[in-house]
Amino acid sequence: MLDPIKLEIGKIYKTESGRVLAGLIRILGDLDLAEEALQEAFSIAMEKWPIEGIPKNPYAWLISAGKFKAIDALRRIGRGKELLAEKYILEKEAFDDGSTEQPGWEKGLVEDDQLRLIFFCCHPLLPLDSRIALSLREVCGMSTVEIARAYLLPFETIKKRISRAKALIKDKKIPYKIPSKVELGRRMDAVLHVIYLIFNEGYSASSGEDHIRKELTEEAIYLSRQLVVLISSPESLGLLALLVLQESRASSRVTEDGDLIALENQDRTLWDQNLIREGVQLIQSAVMSGRLGPYTLQAAIASVYAVADSVENTQWDLIIGYYDMLLSINPSPIVELNRAIAVGMYEGPQAGLAIIESLLKTDRLCSYHIIYAAQADFLKKLGLMDEAIKAYQRAIELVRQEPEERYLKKQLSELL
Repeated sequence: MLDPIKLEIGKIYKTESGRVLAGLIRILGDLDLAEEALQEAFSIAMEKWPIEGIPKNPYAWLISAGKFKAIDALRRIGRGKELLAEKYILEKEAFDDGSTEQPGWEKGLVEDDQLRLIFFCCHPLLPLDSRIALSLREVCGMSTVEIARAYLLPFETIKKRISRAKALIKDKKIPYKIPSKVELGRRMDAVLHVIYLIFNEGYSASSGEDHIRKELTEEAIYLSRQLVVLISSPESLGLLALLVLQESRASSRVTEDGDLIALENQDRTLWDQNLIREGVQLIQSAVMSGRLGPYTLQAAIASVYAVADSVENTQWDLIIGYYDMLLSINPSPIVELNRAIAVGMYEGPQAGLAIIESLLKTDRLCSYHIIYAAQADFLKKLGLMDEAIKAYQRAIELVRQEPEERYLKKQLSELL
């Protein structure tokens, strides 16, 4: 049996490693060095905390341990003085970027290391796909495998994107500094997408024992709130609305044992009405701009689910209309799949199945377990049990998350 202290250290790694890494990058000014320092800090914690106990402030302890380990390593190779000189130059530049607008505005960004790290990873000199992969790797500690699954892309593709981003940071000598107001605007789309993907991984993990990774959903909502304070744009409001509306249903989505609960079986009295009200208000604020972006539209879809008292009384036609608008500005096979499910709920399983079968002809979704689960559900409703069994079996072959696998196996067992 594992030591309870070591189990707690594992939990702290999940919740704090992103913050610690961001803090170390700010202090050390070097991405690779900070990554090594993070691992060193947790290695020391695994040795000392079972004996000395977990400190009152694990974050501060880990930052201190990582920092001194990094400085020791640099001294051994004769780079200590160079590092300290560069550190003070970077800190000076971080607070002096030549901007005279809104004094103190940049300073507010410094107060959250992780938000600052996202903006750094989303530097415009990096390719967009590399910015997002690097951000997910560094900010929320997602493994390369997890990122590949989230994107439905090969492991090697994501690995190359992250390596390319790190190489460009070194080659272009991209400094770890606070972006100017103009630069922030250029990076906003990528930053919004990163926070969105962090939440998605927490809302429905791509693999592992847990369906929900609460540390990631909470982190994404926190970062989204910080971003709205920094830049209150229609889409930053729309993203926050989407996240709080999705989070409002968290308490009803899994059992105490971690098993998945389908939407039609969820106890809606457990839905957080305060978050639902906040989400609806945020959508209204975003819509007042007259521009409906992809996050605001997704939030509008989530709000239709959130205010319905049952699956039967959900306004599926309104959801389909929002999906049509979303596809017109942000075409995506995942959005098409979600629209197909809504069509099946509104027009009947045959209509939804027809769209799903056309989507299965595309390469992008052929390894996505959810499309086969949706196909199986519609086939079952149509009484085509043999075909439904095959679809469930294919979904089970592809799924990488244990709660979803248990749910799919239960659905399959009911047909056998």
